Amino acid sequence: QVQLVESGGGLVQAGDSLTLSCAASGGTFVKLGMGWFRQAPGKEREFIAGISWPSSETAYGESVKGRFTISRDNINDMTYLQMNNLKPEDTAVYRCAARRGGRYALTDSSFQYWGPGIQVTVSP
Repeated sequence: QVQLVESGGGLVQAGDSLTLSCAASGGTFVKLGMGWFRQAPGKEREFIAGISWPSSETAYGESVKGRFTISRDNINDMTYLQMNNLKPEDTAVYRCAARRGGRYALTDSSFQYWGPGIQVTVSP
């Protein structure tokens, strides 16, 4: 069973940068496709970024393309989300997700494992 835990969230101002981390344990990290999703109050869960194994191929949601970067460290079982030029509309709970098979996916139903989530708040 894979466990995921996010860290690095918090309160920042518009235009700031923030890096979220996701630590994985309990499974074979290198064979997992990883993703980041977010959900703001009253809104549906939104795909933010995904990264595959072993190719490290990436994909991004339209709202964050060009501002966010996903990466993974297969030695330390970590996934990161570098967020630049943050906007108030980026305010949400961010969750790390993992799926068997290595390939990332764009839909939350394709992921088997989820972290508890972490709050990111961007003030104007």
